[in-house]
Amino acid sequence: MKLLKVLESKAKIRFQDCDPFNHLNNAAYINYMINAREDQIDKYYNLDIFTLAKTKGISWVVGTNQIAYIKPALLMENVIIDSQLIQHTENQLHVEIRMWNQDKTELKAILWSTFVHFNLLKQKRWNHDTQLMELFKNIEEPIAASSFEERISQLKPQKV
Repeated sequence: MKLLKVLESKAKIRFQDCDPFNHLNNAAYINYMINAREDQIDKYYNLDIFTLAKTKGISWVVGTNQIAYIKPALLMENVIIDSQLIQHTENQLHVEIRMWNQDKTELKAILWSTFVHFNLLKQKRWNHDTQLMELFKNIEEPIAASSFEERISQLKPQKV
């Protein structure tokens, strides 16, 4: 069975996550996007990071985030969040997550996150095992951009 490389799910922007202008709060974008990614990898790859933490003492911690807010996500709006692994190493994952309007014609935000594989028992960075490395090799979907700024310009609609 061929694994999907770009994962997708839906979300609704909730009142408690919005500012007085009924826009999704800047910090809440990251929560929506990271939560969507966690749900997606569990659903599509059967990779439950919380079970891994409990049973094997390993997980991932966020090393860096880079986010661009393109268009506001509005109160009670249905959005699509898609994500993909764009690069991996022996102990890091580089993921791109995008938030779109419900028909994917308008990009709301883009997030690049670096996740560091971590041994919770030893409290240090940890290399991925061979099973995880094989999964990452099969799902990695690189992008044609050498910087975050270049990627934003690739995805943003061009004004004519």
